[in-house]
Amino acid sequence: METRSQILDVAERLVQVRGFNGFSYADIAAELGISKASLHYHFASKAELGEALIDRYADRFGTALKAIDESGDEPQAKLEAYARIYADVLRDRRMCLCGMLAAEYETLPEPMRAAIVRFFDENEGWLTGVLEHGSAAGALELEGPARDEAQTIVSGLEGALLVARPYRDMARFEAAATRLLKSLARTAPSI
Repeated sequence: METRSQILDVAERLVQVRGFNGFSYADIAAELGISKASLHYHFASKAELGEALIDRYADRFGTALKAIDESGDEPQAKLEAYARIYADVLRDRRMCLCGMLAAEYETLPEPMRAAIVRFFDENEGWLTGVLEHGSAAGALELEGPARDEAQTIVSGLEGALLVARPYRDMARFEAAATRLLKSLARTAPSI
């Protein structure tokens, strides 16, 4: 299991930096000092590796969302914590794994495509719940249905990551995230 986990760690970093089509099994094997046959033992195909990457990433993201829920924070603070997940990825000079994969969507195998959509659907579902709670409590002002606002938040944060990346500028991302969340808040957010 240790080798499998190391393979996933290296592959995740490579996807977040280069994209899924920007690396090969040879890149992973060279970095880990193992044979390509060993990689194929753990992941018969690159598509299988890709699905495992998305599943693991989605599980970790889900764990982070659960921790935000369990914090007991107000809806605005939950939204800010959600945006910080993205900011932390950028601080590591990476992109959201599923955001990178979405950019390559048309070139990916169908099971990976379905997993990417599922990741975004789960995030939008979580955000929808936070937004509905915040609206009902009078803490957030929604201009439309909560689901539409949730889609805007995910799209806005993914886009902010993408644009901030070439500048290597956290302030650029944070300003965009703050403006995005401020549009919903009755009080100013702090990312």
